[in-house]
Amino acid sequence: MPLIAFTGPRFLAEETLRTTLSGRGLSVRDLPWLAGEEVTAPALAPHLSPGLFGDGGVIVDLLGAKPDKALMELLAGAPVTVAVLDESPAATRLKVYEARGEVIATPGPARPGDVTGWVVTRAKAMKVPLGKDAAAYLAEVFGLDLAGITGELTKLELLDGPFDRGRVLAVVGREPPGDSFAMLGAATAGRPGEAVMQLRRLMASGEDPFRLLGAVVWQYSLVARCVALMALDGRVNENTAAQRLGVKPFPAKKALEVARRLNEAKIRAHLGRILDADLAMKRGLDPAVTLERLIVQLSL
Repeated sequence: MPLIAFTGPRFLAEETLRTTLSGRGLSVRDLPWLAGEEVTAPALAPHLSPGLFGDGGVIVDLLGAKPDKALMELLAGAPVTVAVLDESPAATRLKVYEARGEVIATPGPARPGDVTGWVVTRAKAMKVPLGKDAAAYLAEVFGLDLAGITGELTKLELLDGPFDRGRVLAVVGREPPGDSFAMLGAATAGRPGEAVMQLRRLMASGEDPFRLLGAVVWQYSLVARCVALMALDGRVNENTAAQRLGVKPFPAKKALEVARRLNEAKIRAHLGRILDADLAMKRGLDPAVTLERLIVQLSL
């Protein structure tokens, strides 16, 4: 009998598990589902023998579990269908799945930047006439919460389309969270209104003003160092910047985007304004007002 491992983002892996088992004549609702601390040999043993009326089976969710080699051998040798949910299996477990059963991978977006494309594809599969701007809005609001996105698309299935960003916003009722890199990018591009909007979204989502200022200081330090790198080496890509600055490629890329709009004189002026804002907040001036003033000043 098969050992089947379902891998990939949890929501998608579980969805594929349900569809696959149903297609093979097994009802997920009727199968025992063991997870976390329940995944032990004594707890699994009663479910690993065929029932009176056929195969039977069990679903084993490894999230929060610590399966050892003996437990994996027990699952692999069971005479019933064992469906394992293992989002990102270790190499040793993957070898067991491949040698003793099958692996059904459900690829999904790995980074927030990939979610918009996934939303577009999902909406087409569900026959929801969703505009790309609306897909981008859902990606901004929900990030990698694919179950949340699917829930909103299910709501839209009940309505008449097409759906643009404004209409989907009215249905979902949530503003996208702020983005501190987007805030700085808008400020340095001379778009104070957009920059302040990002700041207000960040604070509305519960971000502490002092932590936000700390993020601005850190990001601007990256920007300043990117300006220095470009002055020394000319054209600098995100991978080179990431290596030289000791950060991951994404923040390096965002810092470079801001740095290309600035020069040393502007950076020095902006750093001075950031220092003034830091001192003002520490002296007791209103943090939200001080941050808004700073963001507007960085837009000049």
